[in-house]
Formats: sequence, structure tokens, C-alpha cells
Amino acid sequence: MLSSTRPTRRAAARTLQATAGVAAIALALTACGGSDEPEAGSGDDGPITLKVATFNDFGYTDELLAEYTKEHPNVTVEPVTAATSDDARSNLTTKLAAGGEGLADIEAIEVDWLPELTQYPDLFTDLADPELDGRWVDWKVQQATTPEGKVIGYGTDIGPEAICYRSDLFKAAGLPTDREEVAELLGGDDATWEDYFAAGREFVKESDVPWYDSVGGTFQGMVNQLPAAFEDAETGEPKDLATNTEVKDIYDQIIGSVDDGLSAGLTQWDGDWDAAFQKDGFATMLCPGWMTGAIEERAGGVKGWDVANVFPGGGGNWGGSFLTVPASGKNTEAAKELAAWLTAPEQQTKAFESAGTFPSQIEAQESEAVQSSTNEFFNDAPVGEIFSTRAQAIDGAPYKGAHYFAIRDEVTNALNRVDVSKSQDADKAWDEAVEKASALG
Repeated sequence: MLSSTRPTRRAAARTLQATAGVAAIALALTACGGSDEPEAGSGDDGPITLKVATFNDFGYTDELLAEYTKEHPNVTVEPVTAATSDDARSNLTTKLAAGGEGLADIEAIEVDWLPELTQYPDLFTDLADPELDGRWVDWKVQQATTPEGKVIGYGTDIGPEAICYRSDLFKAAGLPTDREEVAELLGGDDATWEDYFAAGREFVKESDVPWYDSVGGTFQGMVNQLPAAFEDAETGEPKDLATNTEVKDIYDQIIGSVDDGLSAGLTQWDGDWDAAFQKDGFATMLCPGWMTGAIEERAGGVKGWDVANVFPGGGGNWGGSFLTVPASGKNTEAAKELAAWLTAPEQQTKAFESAGTFPSQIEAQESEAVQSSTNEFFNDAPVGEIFSTRAQAIDGAPYKGAHYFAIRDEVTNALNRVDVSKSQDADKAWDEAVEKASALG
């Protein structure tokens, strides 16, 4: 279980600017150039220490790491855990910009960092290995592969999305509570976002509790279903947000739900959001597999949470991470070997059992340990089966270029100005987002 003082993995709550990170890394490449030092070997000839830098909880327990050192007695594995993903990203980009000195032998990264990092493949060891072909779902590998074919990361978890809900609040509002019936209420196999919001309007007519937690989290789930939300997939150039009808339609749909009283007006990961779990703050939320840990951490003692095997608009993935091997390391081959071991199906199955991180490895997803997994806090929901089904519904990964992170944040900020701070109306907030997005170039 994650520490209550350490925020859970969060792809939608970053505040660092991607463009600044790209500029810093580009400056480093200009100043430093490539390294002429030969790669170190696997460490079989002498004792070495490999640092593994992660954030939050990857499920890499002391017991798991001890298994590796038992098989490799010359290797000491030293875990380094950042308090948040923002801290980890800041450390990574700052040290990459300084040539890589001080980085761990293995650095964990989140999926949304990849658009900037894959522009500078020389800063990372190529992890391509024919013997590992077929280990991961295809779209996971594609996310970490540069246009030239270099693989800069081995996949750890993915975030297939379902809907988590409060069955007790549903019951009080006269709605079905059984998870299969809830899935049908939300549209079943053909669920749409209109189905989800329509059920919310039905709920709020009979309850004083809002339907969902956050416009930011909801936007994240909806925009991730667009093949190329903010940039042209052929050129990588930003789309004009002023004429981006796909994103504007999502914005308008969410604003409509706010007008209908469906949103709790919260920002995920802040103190008010944390407290809302103990105060019947909302009835549903979009729920990737890793979110179950965040909910249980904050809603401890609250009865009624469950998981429905449904997601509006089809499949959706939110989040997921990779292990990279910085090229500046002294033991890159040994680090590559450890990264491959940590992301093998056997280890990812154990990480899932430990931390709920849903594996990106096909064999791990199909394992008995994952398929039979239930979650006592969520009314013994068969979470392994549910999230496996939701993973199968994911139809590839959306295109995310170097501008994705910053443009998405501008639209999220606009939604928050309308619903959280209530400092602007919807039209003015959108216009400001368009202006700021155009300034990004």
C-alpha cells in the first residue's frame, strides 16, 4: 500500500512545462555532444551497484530485488524513490541537461514524458532486443520507440480504465448497485460519454452528491481517446486549437455536465480532493487500474466502493511507465539486464500483486495471479479480470508529440477556471487557452 504522504502515480497533475524540459535537453546536447567512453560490461567480473530511480510505488519490494541479487551476487541494487512523479521528472531533465551526471543507472519515466525524451535518443541506451519481441502489447513498445527504431524504455505498467463508483450512494439515489447492472446503466459494451453524463443527470436529480470528481480527470480520459488530439501525426506540428473541433466538442460536453451540476469542482491530488473521499464528495470517477490504490488510500473506512467493467467511448488508457537506461551510466549493459528482468512477466505479476500496477506484458496479463485477483476494499471486485478486459478494449496509443503536454495543460487549466476557481466563464476560459496554446509555437 502506498504511503498516505506520497501521491499516487498521476499523469494528469503535472505542472512542469514540457517545452522548458526540451530546451534544456537540447542545450545539453549542443554543449556536451555524445560520449566517447566505451560501454561498461554486465558487471560479471566484479562487484557493482545499480541504482534504480522510481517514483510512487512500482511494486519493486525489497524481497523482489533480493531475488535478483541472489541470482547476481556481484550486483547490489539500490532503490531511489522520488516523492512524486514531478520531482522525478525535474531531476531527470535537469541532470540530462547537465550531461547525465548523477542520474541513476535505471530511471523510471511516465508515458507523457516520452514525446520530449524520444527527440534525444543519444541520451539513452538502446534497449531493443529481439529476444524480448512479443513481451509487451504492441502499442506499449511503439510509445517508447523513436522514429529511427531505437527503444529507449522497457514497459512496466499500463492504465486501462474502468469506472469506480459508490454503490451505497447509487442505492440511496435509486440506481442499480450491482457492478454488471451499473455497467449496463452506463451503456455496456457500447457505452458513450453521453450515456455516462445522462446517468449522472439521473443521479443528481435524486442526490445532493455530485456525479464525478474532476473536470481535469474527466478531460484526460476523453482526450486520450482521440488518435491525435493536439498535433498533426504526420508532421508533429501543433494543431490550431481555435479550429480544433474534436477537442472543443469534448470541452463543451464537459462544460455542459458542469452546468448540469455533475462535477464536484475538485482538482485531483490536492487536499480538497483527498478530503472528499471521506465526505461523500462524489459518486463516480474514471478509474485506471492504479487508481484503485489511490482511492483505497484516501477512502479507508468508507464502505461502498466498487468497480464496473465499462468505459465510455470504448477502451481508454491513462498513464503507465517505463524503465530507461541513461547512456551516461557506467554500467549500462548491467543496467539493461536488470531493467529487462524487472519488466519480465514474472516480476510484473509480482509488482501487480504488491502495488496494483497493471502489467503491460501479455504473459503477465494472462497469468492466473492477475486473472484471479480480487480487491477486498472494492467489494471483492474481480479487478484482474476487469482490467484485463478493459486492456483488451484499448485500440492503440494516441499520438503525442512534443507539444502535447503543454497544450493539454492549457485546456485543463481552462476547465479548472470555469469549474474549480470559477474565475471565468466557459467562452473566456477557452479563448485564453487558445491564446496561450498559440504562443507555444
